[in-house]
Amino acid sequence: MARFVFLIITNNFTQRTFHLTFVNMTKHISSIQNPLIKDLILYKEKSRARRRAQLFLIEGRREISLAVKGDYDFRYVLFNPDIHSEEQSRALVPNAEEFISVSEEVYHRLAYREGTQGILGVAEFKAFELADLQLDNPNPLILVAEAPEKPGNIGGLLRTADAAALDAVIIANPKTDMFNPNIVRSSVGCLFTNQIGLGSTSEVIAFLRDRGIKICCASLQASEQYDKIDLTGPTALVVGTESEGLSEIWTKQSDKNLIIPMLGEIDSMNVSVAAGILIFEAKRQRGFK
Repeated sequence: MARFVFLIITNNFTQRTFHLTFVNMTKHISSIQNPLIKDLILYKEKSRARRRAQLFLIEGRREISLAVKGDYDFRYVLFNPDIHSEEQSRALVPNAEEFISVSEEVYHRLAYREGTQGILGVAEFKAFELADLQLDNPNPLILVAEAPEKPGNIGGLLRTADAAALDAVIIANPKTDMFNPNIVRSSVGCLFTNQIGLGSTSEVIAFLRDRGIKICCASLQASEQYDKIDLTGPTALVVGTESEGLSEIWTKQSDKNLIIPMLGEIDSMNVSVAAGILIFEAKRQRGFK
């Protein structure tokens, strides 16, 4: 809301003052055929559309508040006024470029989970460059995941990394758009709380070597039991996919191969579970620091 004061002097030198107030009206969209809504539906459903626009959707108060804390720039905030007020929306994302009220039909077409909180953010991509990672801790603990494809697994890895306060999460040879709505949802916003870097396997190995970080790979071959290996120094814990494991370049470059003893009939477990075991063993050895 803006308030302006005008001073007018008439021909008999009488002064008259007028106060005019202009209110910025919030746009309301009620049709899913609206061009902006059609674009947002594409961002929700198509990785190519997200990459082209460099925009993605965030649903829910907690996730949006974590993105704000993570310094993401918001292009739009859309809210269903029957569930989430404009005042609440502006308080949650004070620096969004535009706030838009939407009908229930429009909101539910854009939302991607059943239990809803009535607010969606449209934020700008971040690049996740390896060179931008800030390893201020002289004794970093890093998780590296090679070529994870399932958004749920990536979200689980990010949640575990946040719980352990890791120094960084690095995705080598990424196969999945990191701003996939299912990653945002399954990570419960931990996409925004972790330092994340992306790169090819060779780039990631060079990054770790340049910084003197020991590479410890989860592998079935030539491995030692995970709790018998010293993980107290600068360490990268490297995990692969459940179906393929790690590529050969990792096992050749590895300083130590770790194995989690399997007592049942199968020889592998969910990658986010395996990573959690390794991460918290390292944290235990470090006194949970």
